[in-house]
Amino acid sequence: MNKLLSGRLGYGLGFLAAFGLVALALYLQVRDHLEPCPLCISQRIAFMALGTTFLIAALHNPSGIWRKVHGALQFAVAAVGAGIALRHIWIQNHADEVMAECGAGFDYIFERFPFKKAMELVFKGTGECSAIDWTLFGLTIPQLSLIAFSALAVYAIILAFVKK
Repeated sequence: MNKLLSGRLGYGLGFLAAFGLVALALYLQVRDHLEPCPLCISQRIAFMALGTTFLIAALHNPSGIWRKVHGALQFAVAAVGAGIALRHIWIQNHADEVMAECGAGFDYIFERFPFKKAMELVFKGTGECSAIDWTLFGLTIPQLSLIAFSALAVYAIILAFVKK
């Protein structure tokens, strides 16, 4: 098991998992005609950023302290993604406190507002962020994303401390 997790293959699996989840989200979007809200898109971006950190580590094939540096970076990106998912879960559970109507889309927000204001609007959430359009075993997409981000964060820590 240590051989599987100790080198490029371990980081490659993290990369495939992260980008596989983005591919799954795109598949569900097309198959079920789901329109992603700003927080859904932010979670996808976080998965892509996490996958990129795993890819960089696979290319670098770090050892020693660098494994821990890569692990800390991967953990941090996964934690940001988990934070976005938690915010989305909160919005879904407090839909009555969030705007009832759909707000501006992700593209519109970033085209029309300065970056800082756009980020505030994205994380404020919109009516479309409160909609629950799809579930698996009673879990919403943000809940499943939180589980995935948490699992990938733990995986990153395991990779950081497995002996080569």
